[in-house]
Amino acid sequence: MPVSLFSSSIHSPLFADDDLARLFDDASDVAHMVQVERALAIAEGSLEIIPADAAHAIAETLQNLRIEPADLAEGTRSAGVPVPALVSELRKQVGGAAANWIHWGATSQDIIDTAMILQVKVALGLQSARLEKLIDTLERQSERFATRLMAGRTRSQVSTPITLGYRIAQWAHPLIDAEAALPELRRTVLRVQFGGASGVNAAIAPAGPAVAEALARELDLAAGPSWHVNRTPVLAVAAWLQQVSAGLAKMAGDLILLGRSEIAELSSGTGGGSSTMPQKANPVQSETILALNRIVIAAQAGLASAGSPLEERDGSVWPLEWHFLPQMMIAVGTALTHAQMLAETLVANETGLDGTLDAHPELMAETASFVLARHGVPRAEAKKLVGDAATGSSPFLESLKSALDLDVDWDQELSLQSAIAPASEMSKQIFARRPRR
Repeated sequence: MPVSLFSSSIHSPLFADDDLARLFDDASDVAHMVQVERALAIAEGSLEIIPADAAHAIAETLQNLRIEPADLAEGTRSAGVPVPALVSELRKQVGGAAANWIHWGATSQDIIDTAMILQVKVALGLQSARLEKLIDTLERQSERFATRLMAGRTRSQVSTPITLGYRIAQWAHPLIDAEAALPELRRTVLRVQFGGASGVNAAIAPAGPAVAEALARELDLAAGPSWHVNRTPVLAVAAWLQQVSAGLAKMAGDLILLGRSEIAELSSGTGGGSSTMPQKANPVQSETILALNRIVIAAQAGLASAGSPLEERDGSVWPLEWHFLPQMMIAVGTALTHAQMLAETLVANETGLDGTLDAHPELMAETASFVLARHGVPRAEAKKLVGDAATGSSPFLESLKSALDLDVDWDQELSLQSAIAPASEMSKQIFARRPRR
């Protein structure tokens, strides 16, 4: 079995995303830590915390510097983090007196956490673009199928008629909420971490806040107090990723159910063949989204366990973030790509949809009970009369007509078409919550 579905040469084409996998690989980790060290030197040089010529030499040397991740392995095994080995290598590369000013006033966590936030910033940009595209596609499909009636289902049983357009709008609903949450998420998360050994910048006091501000400007992040033991940024990202993943899983799960052989109301995706049954087209993309959602759930639990570090730094939980956050990012990015394909290839099986509606005239039972109530039949009695008609041996409509002598145009009152207007209105309300660009 693979160590990870995201790095397996067999499984990664299905479960992984190349762009996000590269963003969180070893080379990217090192490159972003070097970027932070370089920005720190520039920031401190601009404030005359370190000599300007040293800052210039560090910035010039580190600008296009590439450090092999393997060169940091032994130092990481010894120190528990790669930064001491990285700083040693950077000092060799810069050389001279300037080398002494690298990493001035910083600690390993400042470099690792800020580098992670830079990676998260790029990842959120990728996720945001994919999310926007998917919601756009779902909105178009919702409008396309705005009048296509189908059976609603609650707790696995047919309930009342809805439209396919409304069902699609409900797939988009949690994704629209996630899209709307992104600006606040970025404000919460995209912040530098700079606190020194114990978080109070004692080594360079009282210049710590000024350095943090300058470092934030250099990296295009926000500044603020040290958050080295306040893991709200990581937990907030994880919660947002879970929100997106849950929404995608809702869509995928519905498509699996509606594509079942005995239901066959919708189809989407490319389908996957069976090793022995030539007639099958397995819902591979939908199944993969559900599998990825379960990975996201497990990873979020791992991150939650890292959310309460002890004292001023806790080496036993900090590595959990390095392990689980990339998994969540890759899983959600891949799921968004699969969901996009499902949304684009969605096909309504008219025969299957109409067959379900025809087979269940009791879909209008709720409406029938309210019609009776409006004509003076007590609610409890109306419910019983409709229930008897729905479960009796005679056709539903005939049973209703014979149960009571009422002046009711049952054909008009129980027309399935009456569901279209409220379903369309609700769909419009859902998509109206999106800020228009």
